[in-house]
Amino acid sequence: MEGIIPLSVPNFEGNESKYVNDALSQGWVSTGGAYITELEKKLAEYLHTDDVAACQSGTSAIHLALVEAGVMPGDMVIVPTLTFIAAVNPVKYQFADPVFIDCDDSLCIDPVKIKLFCEKECEMKDGRLTYKNGQKRVKAIVVVHVFGNMADMEAIMEIAEKYNLKVIEDATEALGTCYEEGKYKGKYAGTIGDFGAYSFNGNKIITTGGGGAITACDGQVVGHLRYLSTQAKNDPHNYIHHEIGFNYRMTNLQAALGVAQMEELPDFVERKNRNYKLYKELFYGYGNAKMMSFRDGAFTNKWFYSLEINRDKVGGTIQDVVAQLEERGVQTRPIWGLIHEQKPYKDDLAYMVEKAQYYSSCILNLPCSTQITKEKISYVAGQVKEVLDELAK
Repeated sequence: MEGIIPLSVPNFEGNESKYVNDALSQGWVSTGGAYITELEKKLAEYLHTDDVAACQSGTSAIHLALVEAGVMPGDMVIVPTLTFIAAVNPVKYQFADPVFIDCDDSLCIDPVKIKLFCEKECEMKDGRLTYKNGQKRVKAIVVVHVFGNMADMEAIMEIAEKYNLKVIEDATEALGTCYEEGKYKGKYAGTIGDFGAYSFNGNKIITTGGGGAITACDGQVVGHLRYLSTQAKNDPHNYIHHEIGFNYRMTNLQAALGVAQMEELPDFVERKNRNYKLYKELFYGYGNAKMMSFRDGAFTNKWFYSLEINRDKVGGTIQDVVAQLEERGVQTRPIWGLIHEQKPYKDDLAYMVEKAQYYSSCILNLPCSTQITKEKISYVAGQVKEVLDELAK
């Protein structure tokens, strides 16, 4: 097959050019304009939430949530170690300390180990969860819905309510994922906790080039988040500011792209699900690897497809597999390096990390663009099998 089959590329099959050119013709290209308002409205309607504030990135959305949650220097924030580092860096922006927790078999943060950390390593003092070794206050949990898979929000919210913790949902990979049953039936990823963060980076299920959005369980809080994202301007004409703000707003050009992408989102989600189903069929019964499943009881956007390589049979490293597939014209990706092992975080607390170590050694992400064809998916599966068979012990 000629050319490279990319891991994930954006899809512009709708009104993207039309809306961007309209924004250009009106001269509204920067951090103001009707397309920003329209995108926020469309997101709120889709997520069934009161309000959404568009912003610069998913990272800025998480940072704004931490600020609004009152995370201060010296506080502690419970975070996953198996995720992209952008989910954790904002904790350091606040000069707070992350507590790294293991994943469960969904690849999302493990509520069992969150609970153990709270029960065994902390105590309640004056209604505040306090880490025994150092007496620092534990303030919040950052939950990442990894690859579009819903984390166990019922268990996590129960822990948060018991210990008075704010919950920040990193739904940057999970726009379109929702519960189909249980306590949160009908609730979308990012709308269950206190705050929800979304990303529209180039490889996400919809894109604005860069950009993100934030919502909150209290719709009025979103207004304050929007205020903080625009340099906290109380009077934009006389430049009066009552708080420290941030330059975190989305541009109108980006929002124009986003409005067009929102029109296509249901179709993108359907394609992601259909293509995942085909991959699963192609790897069914294959002994050297299997497609990882998504959480029961949830409809997921199937943003990324994870292949779990059988380490009892297949030798070499994930990097070996990636390199050999690249030579065959197939772009793949290993899962992230664990954050608690990264140089900036080696001195921070990691609690009972076990499964994340295993999954970091055996997960391979497969090409998942919404416009990938059946023929290319079949080619990818065939090439992966050939490489793994050659590496089999």
